[in-house]
Amino acid sequence: MSRDLPPLNALRAFEAVARLESVTRAAEELHVTHGAISRHLRTLEESLGTPLFAREGRGLALTPAGHRLHEAADAAFAPLRRAWADLHRRVQQAPLVLGCPGSLLARWMIPRLDRLARELPDLRLHLSPSEAPPDAGLTGLDAALLIAQAPWPPEWQVHELAPERIGPVVSPRFTGFEQLRKAPARALLELPLLHTTSRPQAWRDWAGRSGLDAEGLRLGTGFAHLYYLLEAAEAGLGVAIAPEPLVAEDIASGRLAAPWGFVETDGRWALCAPRRHHDPQVERLAGWLRAELA
Repeated sequence: MSRDLPPLNALRAFEAVARLESVTRAAEELHVTHGAISRHLRTLEESLGTPLFAREGRGLALTPAGHRLHEAADAAFAPLRRAWADLHRRVQQAPLVLGCPGSLLARWMIPRLDRLARELPDLRLHLSPSEAPPDAGLTGLDAALLIAQAPWPPEWQVHELAPERIGPVVSPRFTGFEQLRKAPARALLELPLLHTTSRPQAWRDWAGRSGLDAEGLRLGTGFAHLYYLLEAAEAGLGVAIAPEPLVAEDIASGRLAAPWGFVETDGRWALCAPRRHHDPQVERLAGWLRAELA
């Protein structure tokens, strides 16, 4: 066996296990059996003469040698995966896979898809909703549209599109709406406020930037996703906090009101793509998104 390179099939199995942190998931990804993955790992460890994984509870943890080999394997396989995905998409005319939080997709992207198709007719999109933030490698995605703030992962090429602006919104169906909408913002300190459990600090951020004592806020019902939060607000269940673009049409139609306006945060709307993978379609999409947000 050559000492210049490890057995490549075994290395591929090792990289998948290290990345997915599971022999079972690696076997599923590579379409082989659990036993085949285990044999590949054993081959590498016997060839190297040292363990690459250690048992940790019911899972596996990389040893120092395993960490070093994983860094090298990832540096080799990640560009290959991106290049292969790019070539495959171009040859097969596959769509650009765009990751997007479900709430942003439902309330902002989908209403604009018809206009996007008219203005960028050569751009084919496959929208992949997920509430979990994308990993540093943007696994399974060509790009991701999100609202976040720097610092950004160094592996990303980031197209900042617009500053995030957030503010309280309330429905005319809310009990006491007429009195509340005429009241100063400090009136919100007397109410239990609707919020998302993934970002409860949004209310504190808004309050601090609006000259209110954030310690005086009372959080009421929490929702896992922004989409459900805004549905609850529209049903008149309370006052919610939301990014301005996601509620602009609801405000224009009268379904929601924003009596206290919106403030800019440190967050940014951004389109992110792998830094090593330049795709003109991502550039064009970023330009279109920036214009929409303007």
